[in-house]
Parts: sequence; structure tokens; C-alpha cells
Amino acid sequence: MTTSAIEDFAASVGAERGLDLAGYEALWQWSIERPEQFWRDLWNRYALTPSGGTALGESDEHVLADPVMPGARWFPGVSLNYVDQILRHTGLPGAAIIGLTEDGGRTEIAWSELASQVAGVAATLREFGVGRGDRVVAYLPHVPEAVIAFLATASLGAVFSGCGQDYAPEGAAGRLAQLRPKVLVWADGYRYGGKWIDKRSDSAELAALLPTLAGQLVVRIGDQQAQPSGDRPSGGELSAAAIEFTAAAGRQADLITEPVPFDHPLWVLFSSGTTGKPKGIMHGHGGVLLEHLKAVGLQGDMDSGDVFFWQTALSWMMWNYQVAGLLVGARIVCYSGHPLYPDADRLWQVVESEKVSYFGTSPGQLQASRKANLNPGSDHELGALRTIGSTGSTLAADLFVWIDEHVRQGIPVSSISGGTDVVTAFAGGSPGIAVVAGELSVRYLGVELESWSPDCTPLVGEVGEMVITTAMPSMPVGFWDDPDGERYRAAYFDHEWSDGPRPHVWRHGDWVTLTERGSIVIHGRSDATLNRNGIRMGSADIYEVVEGIDQVSEGFVLGVDGPGGAYWMPLFVTLTPGSNLDDALIAQIRSEIRARLSPRHVPDEVIVAPGIPHTRTGKKLEVPVTAILAGRSDVAVDPRSVDDPDLLGWFRERGAEHSWI
Repeated sequence: MTTSAIEDFAASVGAERGLDLAGYEALWQWSIERPEQFWRDLWNRYALTPSGGTALGESDEHVLADPVMPGARWFPGVSLNYVDQILRHTGLPGAAIIGLTEDGGRTEIAWSELASQVAGVAATLREFGVGRGDRVVAYLPHVPEAVIAFLATASLGAVFSGCGQDYAPEGAAGRLAQLRPKVLVWADGYRYGGKWIDKRSDSAELAALLPTLAGQLVVRIGDQQAQPSGDRPSGGELSAAAIEFTAAAGRQADLITEPVPFDHPLWVLFSSGTTGKPKGIMHGHGGVLLEHLKAVGLQGDMDSGDVFFWQTALSWMMWNYQVAGLLVGARIVCYSGHPLYPDADRLWQVVESEKVSYFGTSPGQLQASRKANLNPGSDHELGALRTIGSTGSTLAADLFVWIDEHVRQGIPVSSISGGTDVVTAFAGGSPGIAVVAGELSVRYLGVELESWSPDCTPLVGEVGEMVITTAMPSMPVGFWDDPDGERYRAAYFDHEWSDGPRPHVWRHGDWVTLTERGSIVIHGRSDATLNRNGIRMGSADIYEVVEGIDQVSEGFVLGVDGPGGAYWMPLFVTLTPGSNLDDALIAQIRSEIRARLSPRHVPDEVIVAPGIPHTRTGKKLEVPVTAILAGRSDVAVDPRSVDDPDLLGWFRERGAEHSWI
């Protein structure tokens, strides 16, 4: 029987330290009680080496000098570079990065080519004046060039930030211009839903909105041979400050990585920005390196024999998470295009053709597969597939069952929950842990996740606020343009509890249940709680029931406070093609909710909607739309951060039609 990486880690650490770490719970308990030991032993497992003449001391203080959040001090005095860990694997055979498009285009970058391409782009960035601490930003689809641009930037000690090309120029500038970047990397377009989306003029407009630019790198996708003839945009002229990406990547140059302090910024990720200016969240080289080695190498059980594919976009933290596959020598797959084009089977075709071993997706894609009556397990050769991951929203219990019945019986399903805030997962699946439908199997190592009552009492088997009570290395090193840390503290730590402030506890904003088995159930955002007659409930519980009905494509339930204690709880739904919201379907929805949840969960109205508004990373806009329905005049939703901003007006009209408005 093959031993998983996490089992091997527990056995070797237990033997060396004289500890009994048999069983996941014992290993987790040790990791949160002795974090300085855990993170040192993880460092040693992956043979990390400080650079720039620094060394890792032997005392616990050399790992965790100050454990207090916010501002915990990890590995003080240590210098390193994230890219060095990836360069260890360049002697591996085969491809490091695969690039796929929805129309069948395929490119690959071999491990043997990776360092030279990164070196060439780094040399070009250096000629543009990029050095330690400078910013390089990308406006790209999910293509291999984005990974190369990031690695080149990081190798210089510069700071990277990316934005998908589904953002309009002004929306992208609302994020990227904050960073005052020196270089913009952009693509001429991408193919989506069977259409070529030309982004040359948008990219030029974005460049004009970034006055600090010293140069541009241009990725030519439309000129590649995979683009059908007759549907190919012309090349266009480049300005003097712009260089073709292929020319930069093809340069002959030596790759010399810049040693930086452990907490030196690696990248800036942005919050959704739906109700205000997007927050730039900075993570450090060392914290990301260690956290991602743990999450991908131990919890994901990946190494150089694996193929890692997560369907994502440059604006979403799962893009950063997938790049971590390179840290353990795994091959990563970049997919640019609509995940359901030409039909719901597209990504399963990718899993088969690329022999994917870890397939990360979303509940939406799995739901679409179920409703299309797909049978991936029998229709495709999925022998290499070892784990299915899911995130973005809560994975309903019936989708766990669908995977078991239609993909493969017993295949591990790792539903994970984390966020842009820590660019990793707090909880999810792990090797050797039984999967229970509707649950996240374990709290990840080094993550002291608890469920708290309003008086800060830890709860088991009851719904409470999700908190993190000990520091994690990948917690932000700060927010961009927040020199005194005020916005950072306000986001996670400045919350009043019933017994007073708890300034050293991370409050994440989710309702969760921690079970007696140590698994987690996510009920939804605590700032979008449904509270009917004093009974709190999570929207995710309702979505699990409603979206399991064949005729319903997506649900959107909101609790709206009105005057004099009035409360309106509408359920908006979108329907599958050919379905109608008639009395029979409304009765079925109400009946399912009443039987499977409770009579208190039954919505006041069921309303068919033209669509459900989401952030660009797919999260439902429950909080701002609730305020819109309430008729509040102080709601400021940035339409550039919404996937379909026209829907906001439709919901405002529905609120205006309600009797109390």
C-alpha cells in the first residue's frame, strides 16, 4: 500500500521528535500547539535553503519570533526567493506547463525550457527598469505566459499582480493602477464561448490608465496557428515601449534570483471591490512558499508524478494556488476559454486528454455536468484522476453523491474553503480521511479554526462564527497603501464580540459548524445571514436544496429588513433551458425546503430572475443586493466588479415594487 506524503511526514516527524502523531487529529493538534516545530519540520521536509548568506537558527524564535496577530513575525532574518524552489525541478522530463484553449489549441513549456524562458523575460523586465520592490502587472487570460511573467517578476524581487481580461479597462485599472506598475503584460485577445474576443484596444486603454509604465510585454494569442484562418485579428503595430513576449522569452540570459526577506511581498491580490475600492492584499515570498508546499504537497498529496489542473482565471486566488503545483514538480494545466463550451463535457475531455491526477473545479461546473446527465467515469478514460477539488462556493451534498455515482465510486472529493485573504485553504480534504457528503473533511495543518458563539465560546455541533486563533505564515504582510495597518486590522481583527473586543483573533465572516469528527460545514457568509424571527440560517443550506432541483439552474436567497421589524425573504431563481416557474415548480421548491430544512426556511416569494449577480470570481453578491432590495440609498456597488452589472438595476426595480418601499 502506498503511503501518502502526509502519512510519511507524520511518521518521520513522530520518530524524530519522539511523538505519537498517528492519526490526522493528533498531527493537526501538534501543528497548532507547536507551530514553530511544525513549520520548521515542513521546511526540512522540502529541504528549503535560505539564500543571500542567511541561515535558519535552531531556536523556536528563529521560526516564530512573535505569534501575535496581526503582524506575527515568521522566520526573521531569513532571506529566500519563491522561484528557487521551482528551479529545483527543471531537470525533470516532459512538460512543466500545458496551455489549452476551448477550441483545441495546445502549447507546452518543458521543464528544460522553463528556466531559460523565465530568464529571458526577467532580463527584459530588468531593461525596463524593474528591480526589487517594483511592480509588474498582467492583463491576461489563463495562459502559460502569465506563469512565466509571474516567475520572472518574482525572481527579481519585484511584485506581481494579475487581472483577467474579462475586466473592462477601467475595472482593471481600478486595481492595477493602485500599484503604480512599471510594466504591463497583456494579450491581444482570447477565445470564449466560440468567439474571438479582441482585447487590443482595451489593453491600449488600460496602458493609458497606468501612467507609471516604463514598458509593455505583448502576448500574441490571435496570431498563433491554433487560431482558425479567417477569424484571426491582424497583428497591429506596437509602441516603442512594447516588446513581443515570445522575443523576451527567447532571449539568452542567465537566471539569477534575488534573495529577499521572508516577508517581502511576492504578489498583490485584490478583494472583489463590489462595495468600495478593491483592497490590495500583499503576501510574502516565504509565507506563500511554506503554505503552498503544505497545501499542495501534504494535503493535496502531489509531487512530480502529478498533473494539476484547476479551472480558474488570473483574477482569482486559485490561479496563484495552482502555480504552487510547480513547487513540488507537478505539471500544471492552464485552460483559457468557457468551461462549458461547446458543452458541459469540455473539462472532462481535458481531464482525460492531459491525464490529470488532481482536477479542481467549481460547484457550478459539477452542477452543469449533473444536469446535462453526463457520465464522465464511463464516457472518458479517467484512470489518472486521483482527486477532485471544488471551491468558489459550498459544494452541495448531492454533488458529492453525483461524483461518486457518475465519476468513480470512492474517489476523494476535496471541497476546500479559504480565500484571497490567505491565498490558501483553511479546510478541505486530505489523504486517508473519509469524505462525508456536504462536509469539508478536516481543518488543514497549522490552521486553528474554531466556531465561536457571540460570547466567544468554542462550539461543536452548532452553528457559529468561523475564527482563526493562531497565526498562519500566509496571512497578509499588509494591505497596499495601508502604512499603519488600519485597513488590515479593520478587515479581520477590529470586531466587537458580546464580551468585548478580541483584537488578536481572525474573524473570517463565515457561519460554520465544526462537527465532533473535526469536519466543517459551511453555511454561508455571516454578513449575509438570514435571520427570520430570531432564527439564524445560512444561505448555503438553502442553495443545496434548491439547486438540486433539476429545473433550477441557480438560487439566490436574501433576507431584507424593513420598517417596524418587517422581514422579507425572497428566493430568486434562474432556470434550466425549457423550464418554467409555474405553480407546480414553486410548490416543489417550497416543499423541498420545508421537508429538508424547516418551515422557517421557506421563502416568502419565489421569483424567476434573468440572472444572478456575482463577483468576477463567482461569489454571489448577497450583501449589496440585500441592501439594494431594502431601498438603501447608500449602496455603492462598483459595476466593474460585477459579472453582469445590468442585473443590479433589475433587482433595484424588484425592491421598489415591494410593498414597504
